[in-house]
Amino acid sequence: MTGEDRSRASNGSTALTRTARARLDLPKAPRRRLLPEYDPEAFGRFSERIARFLGTGRFIVWMTLIIILWVVWNIFAPEPLRFDEYPFIFLTLMLSLQASYAAPLILLAQNRQDDRDRVTHEQDRKQNERSIADTEYLTREIAALRMGLGEVATRDWIRSELEVLVKDLDERRALQTAESDEDR
Repeated sequence: MTGEDRSRASNGSTALTRTARARLDLPKAPRRRLLPEYDPEAFGRFSERIARFLGTGRFIVWMTLIIILWVVWNIFAPEPLRFDEYPFIFLTLMLSLQASYAAPLILLAQNRQDDRDRVTHEQDRKQNERSIADTEYLTREIAALRMGLGEVATRDWIRSELEVLVKDLDERRALQTAESDEDR
């Protein structure tokens, strides 16, 4: 019995099938895709620029001028130079095409803005929570200081205590001098 026969007999497979299996220590080769790959972030920035332009007065003025020129050209130009006759079907098609692209791009830009607003809102909420926690901490510290100050001797209290002690000392001196005068 040869070595190959022994390996076949021991585990039921050949050495060739063992090497044909995918190795787990190597990454898989990327699969080919039918659709082109794109950077979603770059596409999002591009859609935001378009949406910002579509929301300006400049876009409305340019669109109005183009439509007016289109209509005027197709009404007053010589017959062979006209490319869109009176019902202006091609103009309607172009405006529909522009709208069909503009609407999703505007929605994409709005979704991206919503995501940014959500992140900003979350950051603001966390900052507000930290501010509230800091304010509560400072409030507790001020309350503790006020309670501690209630036990601290103030200048007026010390002054009044010293005045009482001085009066006591004066009275004792007066008594001592009176007693010493009597003893003589």
